[in-house]
Amino acid sequence: MCFLRLLLLFLLIVLTPAVLAYETDQHSNRLAIVSDSMLVLDRKVNDGLANIIRNWGNKRPSELGFARAMYFELGGIYWADKIERWAGKTDLVDKYPQTRHKSIYQGMPVWATRVNFLFGVGRTFKLNGVMVGSDKFGHFFSQGYKYYKRQLKGWDAKRIRDKGTYAERWIYGLFTTGVYSNADLVANQEGLLFYQSLFEDDVVKGKGPILRWKDGKPEQIRQFTWADHVNDYWDEALNPSFNVAALNRILRARIKALCGDYEQNPALFTSINDDELRQRYQHIGMRENRSNLFSRICVPAAP
Repeated sequence: MCFLRLLLLFLLIVLTPAVLAYETDQHSNRLAIVSDSMLVLDRKVNDGLANIIRNWGNKRPSELGFARAMYFELGGIYWADKIERWAGKTDLVDKYPQTRHKSIYQGMPVWATRVNFLFGVGRTFKLNGVMVGSDKFGHFFSQGYKYYKRQLKGWDAKRIRDKGTYAERWIYGLFTTGVYSNADLVANQEGLLFYQSLFEDDVVKGKGPILRWKDGKPEQIRQFTWADHVNDYWDEALNPSFNVAALNRILRARIKALCGDYEQNPALFTSINDDELRQRYQHIGMRENRSNLFSRICVPAAP
């Protein structure tokens, strides 16, 4: 067993630079008062759209070409997307007090937390009233783009979903971090919808596309807003991840230790939209772990 643990650590150190995944923590600091950054982050995306339009030049009209430009504008090929790094550094985006090595995962053994043991966790912001980890931006812009590109190639919904769940089992999830994040899959799906909504009507219910082609050039005809995509299922405390057993055991004990916070304001630890969101995303490959909800751990079961 000791050899296997050392081998796992070695593989993670070797493989991590190429495929680095990391987790975030929405269990801690839920009572903290943090400003909602939606207006700032809406502006960041709309500025990105405007920049692509301004620099379109003589390129031919192409929905995939615009999506690719968006991917490179705010996403990117590196392990942390451009918008993730920007949001983490700028003072314009308020952050929860949890930091890289001060989180619910602090002090857990390497075989439980894996990459997180070495690199810590990402920051958490408030977006559209929801606690959102910085990694979700990468899933939205980068994984969402990959979903969209595969759709344009003619892949069916199941094949696209299976590719996303495979990544969550391996390079972005269970293998590297011990976590299969259902919230990551939700952000992937919403990223796909974002790219569809660039030029398609009614992807966001009741709204037209964000862009249109006019004289061969892209023109923005409505503003992007995160409110069209971010909901409680982006929050990993409200939409719990499936974890490897070693991690899950310790994590449940850590959640139990936070029940005092839960008792002060249970509404901050539950989602009134849980049933509707569960139904909406039932097809995206989530692996439920509802026993890790605060309401399950902190409220004694009826006799």
